[in-house]
Amino acid sequence: MRTRAVEIGDVTLGGGAPLVLIAGPCVIESERHTMFMARELIRTTRELQIPLIFKASFDKANRTSAKSYRGPGLDQGLAILKKVGLEVGCPVTTDVHEKEQVEAVAGVVDLLQIPAFLCRQTDLIAAAAHTGKPVNIKKGQFLAPWDILQAVDKAYGVGNRNVIVTERGTCFGYNNLVVDIRGFPILREKGVPLVFDVTHSLQLPGGEGMSSGGQSQFIRELSSAGVAAGVDAVFMEVHDEPEKALSDGPNSLPLKQLASILARLKAIAEAVEEHP
Repeated sequence: MRTRAVEIGDVTLGGGAPLVLIAGPCVIESERHTMFMARELIRTTRELQIPLIFKASFDKANRTSAKSYRGPGLDQGLAILKKVGLEVGCPVTTDVHEKEQVEAVAGVVDLLQIPAFLCRQTDLIAAAAHTGKPVNIKKGQFLAPWDILQAVDKAYGVGNRNVIVTERGTCFGYNNLVVDIRGFPILREKGVPLVFDVTHSLQLPGGEGMSSGGQSQFIRELSSAGVAAGVDAVFMEVHDEPEKALSDGPNSLPLKQLASILARLKAIAEAVEEHP
């Protein structure tokens, strides 16, 4: 079945709309780098006629180590994201970690994102939903697919039905995640627009001791499987130099590979639409 349509800026996600890409570097490293990445992403997606929602975090509040880089913080980060929206001309999203951040973030971005580790925080979800902005709830690694629907109902309960869910893998022993494709039709049957976070699904949490590892070499295969299963959008962390990234480099997609993978995903999505 088709999921409900959610309008995010000038992008429609779900409801039978074309495949959407949510992408950007994991964290805001600098204004210059963020603007460079946003411009490269919009150039590539416009050439392929794939709608883009830009994502980068102003604060990575759940890093493995307290010594790891977290980001520029709320004020500086929002100023950079606002510049992306105005100058690059695409919808923007970022994480909110505390309900006290919600009002300020909602004043800048087009989509509020609830991190996977916080998907059961009732007050945070309610505060995000109260803004009237669309809300993306990332399914915690510790939840079954059907369990995340309780979080969706928390947003629905305050009158906001513009909610999407992101799959990002499930804990599989220590320092590993797997993706259960069976969860995709289960969530879609409920009418909730579904995003597949490919790069976080290939993360190895804490796998490098002081930071997480990753298996970015499997991005093409995993994203292809998700699109073939009918997801409404694909989420990817993309970096021009993953080996130098300040967060999640091991599971990020190298920018130079983006165009070829997106072309493949678009072809798969079009085939799925022709043969539902």
